[in-house]
Order: sequence, then structure tokens, then C-alpha cells
Amino acid sequence: MAANPPRRTATVEDVLAAIEAARDKVMAEEIKSLTKLGIPKAMAYQMIASRFHQKTPGQEEAEPDPFESGGSSSWDE
Repeated sequence: MAANPPRRTATVEDVLAAIEAARDKVMAEEIKSLTKLGIPKAMAYQMIASRFHQKTPGQEEAEPDPFESGGSSSWDE
């Protein structure tokens, strides 16, 4: 019978950092692909940022995200 290997635990911060790093890598690869097709880098970045729900530099959010209200709620209690 094989022995079970010891389980590794990860903190929430470690998991979030790994997810963000993977997202950044995918976004960079997609921007690179779009620029190879002749799309300007700024436009490619905006297209990819909108798909990943990221703000582009200098862009204001059109409408606030209801899930990131910061505690203030407009819902009737």
C-alpha cells in the first residue's frame, strides 16, 4: 500500500497571487497576438482589459460594480 504524500496548504493570498499572475500572463499573450495582427497596442489592451474586466490606465469605470460597493448599499432593508 502506498503512503499518502503530505498535504500542502496554501493561504488565500498565495492562491490570489497565482490567479493574478496567470491572468496577467494570458492577457500579455493575447495583447501580443493582437499586435501581431496589426492592432495598435493601446487598442489591444483596451479590448483585452474589457474581456477580463480590468480598468485601462486613465479609464473611469462606467458604472460601479454592485459587488464592490464598499459597504454602502442602495437596497431597501
